[in-house]
Amino acid sequence: MAKTNFDYLKTVDKNLYEIIIDAERLYRGEFFEQCMGQTRRFGEHLCRKVLGSNRTNEVTFDEMLATLKDKSNHSEQEKEFIDDLYFLKKQGNLSVHSKSVTKNATTALECLQRAFEAGINYSVFYQKEDSEILKLRYDTELLITGNQSKKSLSEKYIEAKDKATKSSKKKASAKKPQKPKPQVTSMNSVPIKTGISRFWIIVGIFMLVALITVIYVLV
Repeated sequence: MAKTNFDYLKTVDKNLYEIIIDAERLYRGEFFEQCMGQTRRFGEHLCRKVLGSNRTNEVTFDEMLATLKDKSNHSEQEKEFIDDLYFLKKQGNLSVHSKSVTKNATTALECLQRAFEAGINYSVFYQKEDSEILKLRYDTELLITGNQSKKSLSEKYIEAKDKATKSSKKKASAKKPQKPKPQVTSMNSVPIKTGISRFWIIVGIFMLVALITVIYVLV
C-alpha cells in the first residue's frame, strides 16, 4: 500500500486509519464534499473513543462534543483537539446538507489537516504513543502524488520566496526608463511688412478728393 499522511495511525487504531485514508482517496478523486463528510465521520469516531467510559447517554456528535468540552482539563493541547473536532463536525455537516456541489478543495484540505492534527493528539495524549509523532507535518505532496516530499515546509517557503523575488527583479529590469524624445517645434517666420498698406493708400486718395472738392466749392 502506498504511504499516506496517516500511517502513524496504523498501529494505534486500524479502524480510524481506514476511515481517514478513504477521505484522502476521495480528495485525490476530487470528491471534496464527500471527503469532508468522511473527515467528519473520523472526528466523530475519535470523539467517541476519547470519551470512553465518560460517555453516558450521548448519541450525536454534538452531544459527545459537549460532554468532552465539559470534562476538559482546559490544557492548550485539549483545546486544540476539541477545536479541530468542532471544525470537522461543522464542515462535514455543511457538505452533507449543501444544496449544490461547491467543489471546495481548500476547505476539504483543511479538514484533512485538522484530522491529521487531531489524530496525532489522540495518539500521543490519549494512547500514549511516542511523542516523536508530534514532529510530523501534513504533506500535501504525499496526499496528491503518493510520494513524500523531500523538502520541508520551511524550505519550500524559502524557495517560493526566492522565485518571487527573482521574478519581480526581472520585471523591474524589463521596464527600462525610456529616454525622452527631443521636442521638435516648427515655426515659420512671418515676414515683416514694409511700406504703406493698400488701406492707407485708399484712405489718402479719398481725403485728397474730398479736399479738392472743398476747395472747388469755396472758390
